[in-house]
Order: sequence, then C-alpha cells, then structure tokens
Amino acid sequence: METKVRFAPSPTGKLHIGGLRTALYNYLYAKKVDGKIILRIEDTDQTRKIENSVENLISISNIINIEFDEGPTLNNDKSYFQSERLDIYNKYIKYLIKHRYAYPCFCTSKRLDLIRQKQASNKETIKYDRHCLKLDSEIVKQKMAVESYVFRMKIPSDEEIVFYDMVRDKISINCMELDDQILIKSDGYPTYHFANVIDDHLMGVTHVMRGEEWLPSTPKHVILYDFFDWRLPKFIHLPLLLNHDRTKLSKRQGDVAVEDYLKKGFLPDAIINFVALLGWNPKNEKEFFTLEELTKEFSIKNIQKSGAIFDIKKLEWMNSHYLKIKDVNEIAKLAEPFFLNKNMDISNVEKFLLIINHVKQRVNTLAEMPKEAKRFYEELDFSNEQLNFLNKNDPQKLLKAILIKLKNEPNCDGNKFKNISMDVGEKYNLKGKDLFHPLRIALYGSPDGPDIPIIYSILEKNEIINRLSRVINE
Repeated sequence: METKVRFAPSPTGKLHIGGLRTALYNYLYAKKVDGKIILRIEDTDQTRKIENSVENLISISNIINIEFDEGPTLNNDKSYFQSERLDIYNKYIKYLIKHRYAYPCFCTSKRLDLIRQKQASNKETIKYDRHCLKLDSEIVKQKMAVESYVFRMKIPSDEEIVFYDMVRDKISINCMELDDQILIKSDGYPTYHFANVIDDHLMGVTHVMRGEEWLPSTPKHVILYDFFDWRLPKFIHLPLLLNHDRTKLSKRQGDVAVEDYLKKGFLPDAIINFVALLGWNPKNEKEFFTLEELTKEFSIKNIQKSGAIFDIKKLEWMNSHYLKIKDVNEIAKLAEPFFLNKNMDISNVEKFLLIINHVKQRVNTLAEMPKEAKRFYEELDFSNEQLNFLNKNDPQKLLKAILIKLKNEPNCDGNKFKNISMDVGEKYNLKGKDLFHPLRIALYGSPDGPDIPIIYSILEKNEIINRLSRVINE
C-alpha cells in the first residue's frame, strides 16, 4: 500500500511554527518512503475563517520548498477544501443515524452550560447527559422540523478503546470518560472530528501525523473508524512546542508565525533546519542539514515524547551560520528589501556586494544588515570621546600624512592604502592600535571593525579622502 500523509491546517491565520513542523515532518516522512503528501484545508469552522489564510499558507510553503503531491495548489482543485465536501459528510452521517451510532440533539447552550456547572460542582466528568437520546422518535421528528439541532455520536458504553501511537506506543481509555462528540453542527458543517476521519479514509491516508494536542481526541476518531468498519491509519502525535518557562508556545509570548520570522530576516533554510530539530533528533551529533539531508536522516523512531523548547538564540545562531556560508549574490538579493525599507541607496551594485560580503559575517539576520552597513552609506556621527581622541596630536599628524600620500597615489587599492598607512605609522613610530584605531575611527566610526583594505575597497578613494578630510584640523 502506498504511504500517504496529510497536512490539514485550518484557514484561521498565518502559518504557525508548530504548523510548519507538522507539515515538515509529514513531508520528510513521505519523501523518505517514496510516498505522497496531501494538503487539505479544514475550513468547516466558518466563524474563524480569515481571508487570504490559504494564500499565505501556499506562499510560505513555496518559500520553504515544501511541495505537496495533492491539494488545492494543483489545478485549483476545490475538493481539498472541506467546505466543498458537505454532500460527502451528509452521506456518512445518514449511515451513522441509520445504524444508531449518532442521534440529533436539540439542547440549548443555556442547558448545556447548566449541565457542565452541575457536573463540575459534583466533580464529575464533564460530558453530555444524553437527554436527547432518550426522546421518542415522533418527538424527534417534530423537533427537527421546527428547532435547531446538531448530530452527536453515541459513544459505546463502558468499553476500553485501545490504539497504538508510533511515538507513545499503546494508549487506552475507557469510554465512560468520553463525551458524545458533536459530528454535524447546527449550521450543517461537520466538526473536525467527523470530517477528518472521513477525509483521511477517502483520501487513502495511511499515517496521521499531528500535534500532541489532538491525542485526547483520537479515541473518538478510533470509534468512528470502528463504526464505519474502516482500517485505522497509523497515528503519530508530535510533542508540544514550549517556551523557555515550559508553557505552550503561544502568540501571547511572542512571534509564532513563520511569516514573522521571514520578515525579521531569518532564512528559509535556517528555519527549516531549526524546526526539524524541535522534537526530532538525528542519530549523530550533526546540527546543520539541507532539506535533502533531512529527508534521508528522518525517522519516526527518533521523534521524542517530551516537549521541545523553542530557543530563539539557537535559531539566531543557526541563521548566522547560513548567512556566512551562502553565496554573497544570493544573500544580497534576499537582503535588498531590508536596505530599501531603510531608504538606503544600494544602486552601486559592486559596493553593495562588498558590503554584504562583509556584514553577513557579523550579523544574525538579514534585518540586522542595514544597521551594520550604515557606516558605509552615511556620514559618521562621532561621539565626544571619539572627537577628543581624533583631535590629539598623534592622530592628527598621522591622518594628515596618510591623506597627503593617498592624494598623490594615482592607482591605489585596499592593500596599497594599508601599506601607505603603515609607512606613515613607521615614520611617526606608531603601530598596532596607535596606528589603526585612529584610522578606523576616522573611516568607520569605531576602533573595531573590518580590515583596512576592506574599508578602502568598499568606500573607494574619493570617500576615503572625504572622511579623512572631515576629521583633520586645518
């Protein structure tokens, strides 16, 4: 049997880091075993639907190179939207009603709230009391003609539900702990619990890989498979993503959307690499992987049970590694929007590439690059301490002599300029920090910075002359 997995997000906002991990693990497993991955949009909760969520999801998937084998992205196929499959769900709810596996419920929200309050005060399991299951068939018909209702599944009485999870092994729960789950809401749309079981079966899904938060609902899904006499898929529930304080990763504690991290200048390769290690460990000590390498290494056996800490410092460190090793032209293209957003003139392509090649070694993200590069684009703003230092006798005579020699050098480059500076330093018996600190401050605005040849190559002769002239007292 061909292996099929699915990523089935709801269109309720931006793609969450947790959603990306679910999509990534499904993708890696499918590719590892030469199977297929389906993208399905679970849009049955129309009240929470946010416009352009699907477009955002598809765009982010393209950026991070996760390609789906089936789904709405291929030939604009609407059958992968659950809202387009209502006739299918109606067919199967009729089957459940006919076999007395489901029943209509007319209870109001007010009555249900009172039941929950009473059960909570008595320290009982919070679940529906099956009031409507006891109604006479004629009364049910009359009510269905005039009242709003939902369809609930009839949980078997006092049975043990047993299933296996590939991460957590054997799991069992007594039906007495389960609620009669709503399958079809009053608006005619199915709930997640009903639609996902039907769709997984009809779409041939063999492995259901999703977040740990769905584990408590899985026994209800197992019951539905049993009602329909369908073969169970294999279940894989992924560990929770946690903040440093071990609370569940949420919007209240910071950015959690993939788009937010892309906008902050994190590279897709780094995000994928980082997210892959949130709950999965390779067999070796290796930390940096391409998508192809992840596919080769990935194994469900190495998915951990315990929650995974989202460490932003590790993501920054990992991103800085990718910035260092990637081709300067590729980084320049990715960095361009961040410079333009700061109204920086990057029309001199040669200069821009030299700057990128320098700053990509010194930052964690693309968004940090303009700040690191501004010394090369803007007039330097010296502190009082720096100005007092540059006005001293030794720095003044040093910089003045360097300026004179530079003006008289017709074909200067970075190395020649460094040699000119060292020759002048030798003349005045200045070397090391006594030579290079004044020069770097005058040209770069800081005693610490790139090598002098790099500064010269980026600024070029005219700007070097301008910057030296500004700090020399005539």
